[in-house]
Amino acid sequence: MSRSADRFKPISTAPVPERAILVGVDLGRSDWSCEESLAELARLAQTDGAEVVLTMSQRLDAPVPKTFIGKGKVEELVSYVRNMDADVVIFDEELTPSQQSNLERIVGEPVKIIDRTALTLDIFGVHARTREGRLQVQLAQLQYVLPRLRGMWSHLVGEQTRGGIGSRFGQGESQLEVDRRLVRDKISNLRRELQRLEVRRGVQSKARWDSGVYRVALVGYTNAGKSTLLNRLTGSEVYAKDELFATLDPTTRSMVLDEGRKITVTDTVGFIQKLPTTLVEAFKSTLAEVRAADLVLLVVDASDPHCEQEIAAVRGILSEIGADQIRQVMVLNKCDLLDEDQMAKRLSAHPDAVQVSAMEGTGVAGLLYAISSVASEGDVSMTVLVPYEKGLLLKMVHERCQVMRERYVQGGLLATVKASARMSATLAPYEVDEEALA
Repeated sequence: MSRSADRFKPISTAPVPERAILVGVDLGRSDWSCEESLAELARLAQTDGAEVVLTMSQRLDAPVPKTFIGKGKVEELVSYVRNMDADVVIFDEELTPSQQSNLERIVGEPVKIIDRTALTLDIFGVHARTREGRLQVQLAQLQYVLPRLRGMWSHLVGEQTRGGIGSRFGQGESQLEVDRRLVRDKISNLRRELQRLEVRRGVQSKARWDSGVYRVALVGYTNAGKSTLLNRLTGSEVYAKDELFATLDPTTRSMVLDEGRKITVTDTVGFIQKLPTTLVEAFKSTLAEVRAADLVLLVVDASDPHCEQEIAAVRGILSEIGADQIRQVMVLNKCDLLDEDQMAKRLSAHPDAVQVSAMEGTGVAGLLYAISSVASEGDVSMTVLVPYEKGLLLKMVHERCQVMRERYVQGGLLATVKASARMSATLAPYEVDEEALA
């Protein structure tokens, strides 16, 4: 009976995680230490489904041109790959195509040699859900792959170099040239399609601008809790999980502040240090949501010991996309994970920051007050008489303005309001002197 049971024992179909070796080089040029950067690389590898079996590093003044790391370190790496049965080697810095090719030749098949950029692109490819997100990731991946296409079609070379009659005319394009042309054509097609989507996004953004709705964007390091905060503020159910890059696609939700002002809150893609340039370029249409915001909430994981470096990385990317001049409020999230001394240290470095716990809901009222205070800074007090037939304008008064007092009179709605600069310009033709009407 037991033998029969053993014969029909179910076989697991769960994917076996790849065994990864991480390699870093300490060049002494970053705010992040080599150990800290490799620790983040390990989290990225785990997010992508790999099991990190070894981490190794080397101190160099500059990368070795041929193999990035020194000759002795390469020999050590080969030994580790063999002894630890590794499937993939991941470098913390971007490798040049020739460095990657040389390392692949030395280490040998079937072990893969990739870098942080390729790993990040792979994670983005898994997590992108909307059509625009998938197109952006595909564009970045193709831009990364193009210079790394190599002569994998060497079996055709003999036909092109045999010589003899007619050989001077050649055999047309080599397969490598064909592959490169196909990739370039695909990149061009993706860019055109993304431009069309960007125009559509621009129309939607302009509609929100014209409506006078105050726009808030959540930005921050990946896994800082932006999606959880969006859910807490707006009561929505956006996907949120304790993992890197859980959210790639921008999500906008609306809410009404206590003063009656309607605002939109947009969750955006999380950032990391060494975010690939191709990704920043590809995601510019998505990041346009940040550039179009009236207020940026810089969400920080206050419990992370590297939060200061993370803040610097986020601000660097904001500057890169031209969003560094937008008004910012720093939000120290996950404050429930810190003791009083740790929280005091964070606040001493950022005295104007708002401390919250998006998960527990503490401090959210203070954050909403801070948003309201910033949103109302440019408000103008005015008394307007809006005719009853202006139904849309009447709705905008109640949704976009803080109504101090109102009463219905023969000519329409007589209201004293605090309005933003945009709304005050819209209401200017209806402004009246309340005392004169009395």
